[in-house]
Amino acid sequence: MSTARVNNVEVTPNYWDDACKHLSKRDRVMRKLIPQFGELRLQSRGDAFTTLARSVVGQQISVKAAQSVWERFAALTPGQHTQIHPSSVLALHLTDMRAAGLSARKVEYLVDLAAHFESGAVHVPQWQEMDDEAIIDELVAIRGIGRWTAEMFLIFHLMRPNVLPLDDMGLVKGISVNYFSGEPVSRAEVREVGDAWAPFRSVATWYIWRSLDPLPVDY
Repeated sequence: MSTARVNNVEVTPNYWDDACKHLSKRDRVMRKLIPQFGELRLQSRGDAFTTLARSVVGQQISVKAAQSVWERFAALTPGQHTQIHPSSVLALHLTDMRAAGLSARKVEYLVDLAAHFESGAVHVPQWQEMDDEAIIDELVAIRGIGRWTAEMFLIFHLMRPNVLPLDDMGLVKGISVNYFSGEPVSRAEVREVGDAWAPFRSVATWYIWRSLDPLPVDY
């Protein structure tokens, strides 16, 4: 296993320290960034549905806005602010979800996601054994979950070490700022920088995000 566990809940990746050493040796930007964030680490809530729901809420909006909307959405299900259950989402009124700040489309996506989990259409027990691309293929079959959301799931829930979310706006901006003096960067340039981070591209991506917003995001 690649993660530490507390009460059988994944908390922090066991590979983190090794990844930091590897990245610091190979990359001048990482050598400077990593010490700035001390003991902060990627953390997982250990709940697949909550992780995916948070990713849907966070699509195409800032980290701060996503957290605000999530808190209002979670407040609709009292006592479940850190973990939302599919059955609770299916029991909500659509107008209440919209009033929490969710777009009509995101409401549809969250309801469809909850329905997939409630019906057993997703194969949660098998995910730990599947490779990254196989999991992405299964997730993108769910309405409203594109590759970006699937990659966030791989990073924040399954804690896969080598994910490079090329379509992530924060990653693109962070690479521009840290590697290209703020100049626009192409997809190929993002990939080239990211490939140098292998096999710990997820970890480097996390530090690039932190360079833009020191508050760790979680899903």
